[in-house]
Amino acid sequence: MSPTFRALANHNYRLYLAGSVVSNTGTWMQRVAQDWLVLSLGGGGTALGITTGLQFLPVLLLSPYAGVVADRFPKRRLLQVTQVTMAVCSLVLGVVAVTGAAQTWHVFVLAFLFGIGSAFDAPARQSFVSEMVGRDDVTNAVSLNSAAFNTARIAGPGLAGLMIGALGGGARATGWVILVNAVSYAAVIWQLQRMDTALLHTTELRGRTPGMLREGVRYVRSQPKMMMILVLVFFAGTFGMNFQITSALMATEVYGLGASEFGVLGSAMAVGSLVGALLAARRTRIRLRLLVLSGVGFGVANIVAGLLPSYLVFACFVPLIGFCTLTLLNSANATLQLESDPALRGRVMALYMTIVMGGTPLGSPFIGWVGEHLGARWTLVVGGGLTLVGVALAVTVLVRLSGGLRSVLTGLEAPGSLGHRVWDNQAVARARK
Repeated sequence: MSPTFRALANHNYRLYLAGSVVSNTGTWMQRVAQDWLVLSLGGGGTALGITTGLQFLPVLLLSPYAGVVADRFPKRRLLQVTQVTMAVCSLVLGVVAVTGAAQTWHVFVLAFLFGIGSAFDAPARQSFVSEMVGRDDVTNAVSLNSAAFNTARIAGPGLAGLMIGALGGGARATGWVILVNAVSYAAVIWQLQRMDTALLHTTELRGRTPGMLREGVRYVRSQPKMMMILVLVFFAGTFGMNFQITSALMATEVYGLGASEFGVLGSAMAVGSLVGALLAARRTRIRLRLLVLSGVGFGVANIVAGLLPSYLVFACFVPLIGFCTLTLLNSANATLQLESDPALRGRVMALYMTIVMGGTPLGSPFIGWVGEHLGARWTLVVGGGLTLVGVALAVTVLVRLSGGLRSVLTGLEAPGSLGHRVWDNQAVARARK
């Protein structure tokens, strides 16, 4: 089997990936439909920002505790519960929209409830990868997850845009798209049920003990590379990855186009992400240099995109943003999984998801405000500029925690675990005090 697809030799992982493609396609369809529903109900950039912020607010509030849950309960069963929760939220929103009863506040409430399910789903899903495949295939599996996600991202927005346009383009049309997503969750639930549990690399589950959350935080704080990654993805995720807002505003306000063209932008960006995921799948080790350069590339690409003169040029350029986004997030995700203690991996990934997604409730209303008061182009320019600030701060944190610039420069060139400190049983015991 090609090195790019080596994790597919694992039976359980093949089932998981197949279900994910179906569900992720539905998810991307709903993301476009939900944003278009808000616009159809008379909302603007601020309303879009509030919707996105409410959907990600539970990630900020609950993910650390969700990580503790992921380390205490079987992840396969936990994922089935979270998938059902999100399916019900999508079903309710779809019915409300189809019946013509939808109001903006309905979208706000259901986006928040959907976010609660997502908050508990994310750390379990991220850490479950390491239970399905062996350590040598973790980087490949994470990359293939990204490839599947972005394959769905290519198909989903385009399908949603075409479906909304074919059904009349109004609020009722978005409801049918959202209902498609509600049904798509059944694919993941079914494939999780079909897995061979004897093949899973399940870590020993821990009972509830005092200080489990503090233990995870102290562990991450003891790892310079992990701290550097979290600072970097916070700035990129909070200010740079508000594509639901930036793409919608660029398509409608700057270029004067509609739902179909908005959907195409999501698919175009996903093409670049898919290319990045397939290239990442061939890597066996990740260098710190890659993390830094992908962060810089992402920030610069956002700034350039905000200055482009036409829709066609913009649509041809956004795949580069997708490529940089995927490279940054995939490298960060795989590095944290490989370097974390298995008993603490759920909490590590929960903190990662809290940072990369939980900053959205802070960043999306701000970026929405920027678009409404300064113009749509500034949403990309400001987001890219703040990402570059984050890269500088992340490197500064790494220098300070790793013992100087020379150690960091060595780590940028060589793979491995620069700044990684062994978290032995004594360290765990100290963290619990």
